[in-house]
Amino acid sequence: MTLRFSARLDAVPEYVTARLNRAIAEERAKGIDVISLGIGDPDVPPDARLRERLAEEVQRDDAARYPTNLGLPDLREAVAEHYQSRFGVTVDPRTEVLPLLGAKEGIAHLALSVLDPGTLSLIADPGYPVYASGPMLAGASTHPLPLLAEHGFQPNLADVPSAAAALARLLVCGYPNNPTGAVAAEGLFDSLGGFGEQHGLVLCHDHAYAEIAYDAVAAPSALASAAFRARGIEILSLSKSYSIPGWRVAFAVGSPEIIAVLHRLKTQIDSGMFPAVQRTIAWALRQPDLATAPRALYRTRRDIACAALAAIGISVTPPAGGMYLWVPVPTDETSLAFSERLLAEAAVVVTPGTAYGACGEGYVRIALTLPEDRLTEAISRIAGAL
Repeated sequence: MTLRFSARLDAVPEYVTARLNRAIAEERAKGIDVISLGIGDPDVPPDARLRERLAEEVQRDDAARYPTNLGLPDLREAVAEHYQSRFGVTVDPRTEVLPLLGAKEGIAHLALSVLDPGTLSLIADPGYPVYASGPMLAGASTHPLPLLAEHGFQPNLADVPSAAAALARLLVCGYPNNPTGAVAAEGLFDSLGGFGEQHGLVLCHDHAYAEIAYDAVAAPSALASAAFRARGIEILSLSKSYSIPGWRVAFAVGSPEIIAVLHRLKTQIDSGMFPAVQRTIAWALRQPDLATAPRALYRTRRDIACAALAAIGISVTPPAGGMYLWVPVPTDETSLAFSERLLAEAAVVVTPGTAYGACGEGYVRIALTLPEDRLTEAISRIAGAL
């Protein structure tokens, strides 16, 4: 008899990173020197102090014991201290902080916690792909919140149809935004809070790039808005800020009611974060200088890449945050066709904008996660393909 699998996966497209990794591997297997600008995987190693601390924590006799989903009290207290010192936001470490195994896991499981078939999630478009795939796996639908250049890549809540708002239970967005690099406009989180109150929504702000904001622009916490905080959580990831994506460290912070529901689900699915990582991160959050080095490096790369693109006739507005460039397709091709041609003709990987939603058409995303010489070589190859 033929093997049978869940139909819920049929509605979910192959994840963009998996697809890119396969394409890169296939080309490199042919001996081709592929330059990948497609994946936001920091090439800078974590601070040596972080690695040394983790090595010490691993030697503890209790390091391999089961953790709990709630996390160590000291870790939750460190997160609360960080929110107070970094964002001026007071949170209760007992009820308003929950460790996650990365932002991706937390956002997907939040959708499972909130949505049912027949309901929908309002999602930033373009946005992190799990904003869409999480609801799909929950059997729910999504409705886009278009982020357009003419609006500074901010959502226009007045454009949400009343029918969509009536079915919605969840709204997800993130700033600094992946992929556009926009930071949250003043008053955005108050507006989201008011909209959520009006329509009975759970709100989620993805704060994966909290420490990667440039040019004296601060990346605010959504929880600084009382209106947002009343019915929302923020997901703070340390993957990019501390160059530790493989450690899988993030936190859900905010509404105790939402935290409790997400915790209830997670107790059925995972057993929590590696205790040695928990203790290391509790220490790291109390060292405010640890997250500053990547920001300076990405700013330098941003400026070099923007100048190199301008020199070949591609004008890119330098992003205010994040670790990507949101680059207009310089031909009349679709973003997918342009991306495929760059791989075939220039051995350069960029991500088509439609990987982040329909509103991404007309753009490709370039990750600033390569040394400057490889970035400029990649852009030189793109020039050759044009």
